Amino acid sequence: MTDTGSGEAPEFLWYIPNTVEPGHRGDDVADGWGTLELSVRHALAVEDHGWGGALLGAGWGRPDTFTVATALAARTTTFQPLVAIRPGYWQPAQFAAASATLDQLSRGRLLINIVSGVDNLAAYGDGNSDPARRYDRTREFLRLVRRLWREPDVTFHGEFFTVEGSTVRPGPYRAEDGRHPRLYFGGASPAAERVSATEADVQLFWGEPLDGIAERVDRLRGLSTELEREHAPLEFGLRITTLIRPTTEQAWHDAEARVAAMAERAGGEADRNWKRAVGQQRLYDLTERGEVLDSCLYTTPGRYGGGGAGTTWLVGSPDDVATALRRYADLGVSHFVLSDTPYLDEVARIGDQLLPRLRQVREVGQPY
Repeated sequence: MTDTGSGEAPEFLWYIPNTVEPGHRGDDVADGWGTLELSVRHALAVEDHGWGGALLGAGWGRPDTFTVATALAARTTTFQPLVAIRPGYWQPAQFAAASATLDQLSRGRLLINIVSGVDNLAAYGDGNSDPARRYDRTREFLRLVRRLWREPDVTFHGEFFTVEGSTVRPGPYRAEDGRHPRLYFGGASPAAERVSATEADVQLFWGEPLDGIAERVDRLRGLSTELEREHAPLEFGLRITTLIRPTTEQAWHDAEARVAAMAERAGGEADRNWKRAVGQQRLYDLTERGEVLDSCLYTTPGRYGGGGAGTTWLVGSPDDVATALRRYADLGVSHFVLSDTPYLDEVARIGDQLLPRLRQVREVGQPY
């Protein structure tokens, strides 16, 4: 696996659903969801099996991600929580202060995923958000948070947010060196890509085929130049399901059996025609190109209700999936957020069998 554009090694994160309900994407753990005990088991398994940290699932009706992240940081030593947060749920100054504090207490382990997609906004009082302008608001949110992390005594009057004489103490861990919690952002619409190109640190992609990722990487790099990005070069990440088994044949047998069970539960193909996020629709549209794209990208789960990272899967042996992920790395992807269910079984299997292959340093001139 090649190094990232920043010279750092690639990053491998897992996913913790962070829910009070059992059965998330077929997980078979029945009890303990929403408890500290089960969340800590997940985080410690992440540490024990070679992962850098994990994305914590977010959405109204789930445990608050920031509170869970704080608890897990206190119970672990290397675990990096990738905390999904929403402008509107948070005000910029409140978030800048809370995130800087957790980053200091955890000695720089906090990662942040900014989410602007659809949620139950009215349930938490975000009644002033115009859906057509939510990305404009997100961009202003990120600009102000960055200022609050690095400048004392910030006064700001924007379209969406205002602060007077705002100072964050403590600042982020090693802020004196210019460091801050890494900011991840997703979204495939033109408005979303403008946010990534100017204010995010990492653009997260869903599991699209290689040609789609290559096109988007090129476009985002061009946008960064066109919009005169002021920060370090934008980096890129992939959030995808990885179903691995000891052999290619066993992996595909299990993947097809799982999809057959999804189809039976769904009672037929899911409705994929109603309006949804641009990135999600791009995934659903892949089924028209074929059931398997590139070497092992399985699109059929999207026909039966798979959403987000569960819409497309990389399926195969550890070598098959490692080879597929290296091809994404060749396009500039350096952050990988992987998962499969049951989560506690697969964090070990994938961590032990896949990550060592991805971390092998290739010989000079040897192709992937």
